[in-house]
Amino acid sequence: MGQKISGGIKSVDGRGDSGGSPSYRPSAHRRRHPELRGPDFSKPPRLDLLLDMPCAGLETQLRHAWNPEDRSLNVFIKEDDKLTFHRHPVAQSTDCIRGRVGYTRGLHVWRIHWPARQRGTHAVVGVATAEAPLHSVGYTALVGSDSESWGWDLGRNRLYHDSKNRAHSSLPSYPCFLEPEEAFSLPDSLLVVLDMDEGTLSFTVDGQYLGVAFRGLKGKKLYPVVSAVWGHCEITMKYINGLDPEPLPLMDLCRRAARLALGRERLQEIESLPLPQSLKNYLQYQ
Repeated sequence: MGQKISGGIKSVDGRGDSGGSPSYRPSAHRRRHPELRGPDFSKPPRLDLLLDMPCAGLETQLRHAWNPEDRSLNVFIKEDDKLTFHRHPVAQSTDCIRGRVGYTRGLHVWRIHWPARQRGTHAVVGVATAEAPLHSVGYTALVGSDSESWGWDLGRNRLYHDSKNRAHSSLPSYPCFLEPEEAFSLPDSLLVVLDMDEGTLSFTVDGQYLGVAFRGLKGKKLYPVVSAVWGHCEITMKYINGLDPEPLPLMDLCRRAARLALGRERLQEIESLPLPQSLKNYLQYQ
């Protein structure tokens, strides 16, 4: 179930050009691909706001965790960690699990922790309707194989939707700046970004927004999902937070503006500002 990745490998440079947001390297690559600066690669302001908020608490994370009643029989939720599932070492089987909550509106972000050494030949992360299958005989990219799911193959760097009815050569690469046969080096964790108001699915790695992967999702009810083939793999999902589609209160927008003006590196200095304690607490989400 191991996979050989051919071609060059790109990775994320977490340092950024000026100590700010991470950027891709090498710089020559960025010059060859000016589309990296296009609208699809600009982090949406609402996503920036959501990621600046404190993470959801454990109670909320458990409400949005893997669903023990909506899974392949070859996986189970760990008793000592309800956010993590374990896959039995069943040969010639592909197994999925959905999250508890299906999303129809709002912006939602969750973190998938999937150790690279446990991904094997077919490791796919994405979203699915309640009708998408959760088990298949053999090793396959089950998420994205039909019209009921959308997935990113973490090993092949391909996007799948209804892939069984499409030629492999027509499946787009992701991130889309990759050259043919070029791989993208992924860490153990990534963020899944589902915007049901815009109808898009995208991903973030090491703080770098990778751009829109799928569009046209508005009007559906979609659940987090993964499909796995590696025996004894353990995959954790932590719900980061969500934003309703309604406009944010002016106080929240002012807090965001103040935190942006300070910069991420200086947020710890809020406590030393000559401000009322109640305002300092508000700026720190306390």
